[in-house]
Amino acid sequence: MLIYVDEISIRLIYTLDFVFKEHGLEYQLTNDKKRFVVFEGIKLSYSNFDFEKIPFLAPATLLFEERPRVLKKLDKGNWNGVDCLTIDSITDPLAAVFYVLSRYEEYFVKFPDEHGRFTAKESIQSKFDWLHIQIVERWIESFFQVYAPNYLEILQSKKTFQPIPTFDIDNTFAHKWKEGWRTWLSAGKDFLKRNKERIEERKQVQSGQKKDPFDSFDDIREVYRNFPQTRIFWHVGDYAKYDTNISWNDSRHQGLIQELNELGYIGLHPSYASNTSDDKLTKEIDRIKKITSKSAHESRQHFLKLNLPKTYHRMMEQGFEKDYTMGYADDYGFRAGTAHEHAFFDLLTNQAFPDYRIVPFAYMDGTLLEYKKLSIAQSQVVVKQLVQEVKDYGGVFCFIWHNETLAEAGKWKGWKQVFDYTLEQLK
Repeated sequence: MLIYVDEISIRLIYTLDFVFKEHGLEYQLTNDKKRFVVFEGIKLSYSNFDFEKIPFLAPATLLFEERPRVLKKLDKGNWNGVDCLTIDSITDPLAAVFYVLSRYEEYFVKFPDEHGRFTAKESIQSKFDWLHIQIVERWIESFFQVYAPNYLEILQSKKTFQPIPTFDIDNTFAHKWKEGWRTWLSAGKDFLKRNKERIEERKQVQSGQKKDPFDSFDDIREVYRNFPQTRIFWHVGDYAKYDTNISWNDSRHQGLIQELNELGYIGLHPSYASNTSDDKLTKEIDRIKKITSKSAHESRQHFLKLNLPKTYHRMMEQGFEKDYTMGYADDYGFRAGTAHEHAFFDLLTNQAFPDYRIVPFAYMDGTLLEYKKLSIAQSQVVVKQLVQEVKDYGGVFCFIWHNETLAEAGKWKGWKQVFDYTLEQLK
């Protein structure tokens, strides 16, 4: 397809690269009217210039701007029978794709949560009831249906479904291998609360009579064997309020990480504290490299602390190439409107970074129980819907569990059913 525009812009190229190239399709772009008119293949005028008898799409100005601005008029419109974002009273599916994919709204966070995060409830997708579907993929299919039906056929034939189970290891063990002062502190708290069950559990674990309640690593090993693309993101930060893993420097802890690293890929789970400290981040990167004997190039932020564009730039500067934080803690669904891996675009510098890849995730264990307060049965319904959405529109089905939730510790008793159900749905 040849697309005519009055002006070739960086935002436009980023958007079309995703719409076409990321989906296995090709396109050409021109601002040469003569070349466009004589071209004999499929073509589209993405401009307000009137080419007689040639298909056209009236553009919003968004893809031809260079700086982010507060968009005062965002509405739900309709384009070719599909709900579509209307920007400044213009319903333009390409501009809509860019707005959601680039996370435009996250550059204007009004009501961050207690951890400084942009929340699902503040997103335009939540407002218009689009969060639980791949709205961007719907716009793309509708675009091809109108302007290039044969491209739509190719697009549908090239759809892929790639499951990627992922685990965040925030607390490797509940009692095992903890430093003495932490054991005494925890024991003191349990004594004051008269939590006899936990006191006895700690004694049995530390004496080797009982398995640690957070130990689900046999299950994780089995997932690795069945899904080689599985990712583990390990927390090796120093102890702090929101960073409570056992010491990274414990040789037994390092041995466990090394053993799992032999099975598959282990990435970095940067600590909460490292989110605002370059020094801490550098130390943690060095630690994971020392333990695994190789550099980590993939990461997911602890607490899903994603601050655009700063977080991505910090990781790129440290040599990272892929991030798995694109999703919400407070709701499940598709934060970027798609399950497809894609490039990062920085609105502040008006620049695309094709070598830094964003892998969206569809749900996190804690979202279902702790935020949405769903039952096991309700969660299974959600999982089935999400998996089917990715099967229908293609992409990566990435999801997050933790070793302690998989081990069914405490309130998570019975929840392994949801994890197992997820794996069944991936078949």
